[in-house]
Amino acid sequence: MQPLSIALGDRSYPIYIGSGVLADRARFDTHLPHGTLAVVTNTTVAPLYLPRLRATLAGRRMVECIVDDGEQYKTLTTLSRLFDALVEGQVHRDGCVLALGGGVVGDLAGFAAACYQRGIACAQIPTTLLAQVDSSVGGKTAVDHPGGKNLIGAFHQPCAVYADTDVLATLPDRQLAAGLAEVIKYGLLEDAEFFAWLERAMPQLVDRDPAALAHAIRRSCEIKARIVAEDERETTGRRALLNLGHTFGHAIETAVGYEGWLHGEAVAVGLVLAAQLSVRLGMLDPDVVERTRALLHLAGLPVRPPVVAAERLWQLMQMDKKVSGGKLNLVLLHSVGRAVLTPDCRAEDVMAVLS
Repeated sequence: MQPLSIALGDRSYPIYIGSGVLADRARFDTHLPHGTLAVVTNTTVAPLYLPRLRATLAGRRMVECIVDDGEQYKTLTTLSRLFDALVEGQVHRDGCVLALGGGVVGDLAGFAAACYQRGIACAQIPTTLLAQVDSSVGGKTAVDHPGGKNLIGAFHQPCAVYADTDVLATLPDRQLAAGLAEVIKYGLLEDAEFFAWLERAMPQLVDRDPAALAHAIRRSCEIKARIVAEDERETTGRRALLNLGHTFGHAIETAVGYEGWLHGEAVAVGLVLAAQLSVRLGMLDPDVVERTRALLHLAGLPVRPPVVAAERLWQLMQMDKKVSGGKLNLVLLHSVGRAVLTPDCRAEDVMAVLS
């Protein structure tokens, strides 16, 4: 098992991907600080994998905080519960928060670690495909607000990421598909050859073929690791490319109140809308829209937004973090494997696609 590495100078860290990672005590001991370990997980993951983590880290002082499962709980209220658990557990600056779960747990735990005592260590132990290929890597942490997704957060890189592919065996089919949306995103934005491989290998990925999943996870993490190393805090616009489909997707999630739609499902629709807008602006061959739709369909993902007024989605898109000077900048496509940050997208063009 050769780890990937995110090259960020003194904040560099490894990403371990493979079978049995959760049981590898030596890899945990190499990167975790020596203080108290605060495990954050949720009501779904805790019965499945918390006992295994306890066994792996036997002898270490641990405190645990189990939160409700779902994007609707990624709030300041839940974050306050985490702070209470850290204080009551007497976690000090030599401690470490362990995020055992999917993207919601990773975001909550990472943000708590970024804030508590002005910042303590955090390790990510992602248990969903979406978290393994995307949210656990790169140091973005946040909670949602009724006015928009991920509006309150911080950059806080983990000390290590432990992605055990064995845990995907218990992942519901819908959650697996949601993770595949992010995998497809990586092919669209950076790697045409990977996208073509996904078109061939999607049946194997849906059937959870271990070799296919391992390749998809590793290639996705390679792409993200390189982009994050080049632009950790989105200062040059390079990292913004990772948000392909997300401006549309976040608006959908907010419009439905973070219920009924998984993040990856909203991103899947966002990828289609971004491709359609790219065609409308004369940037992209219409064939790419059909290829994208077909691949998302193979993965079991939606390709049309929920019934929400286009005006409402447009309004919510104005809270996107890529809005600058009152103008909406969107990540669009020139071709498969070539995404670009497109400035000042006009309301009439976006509304035409949303409608």
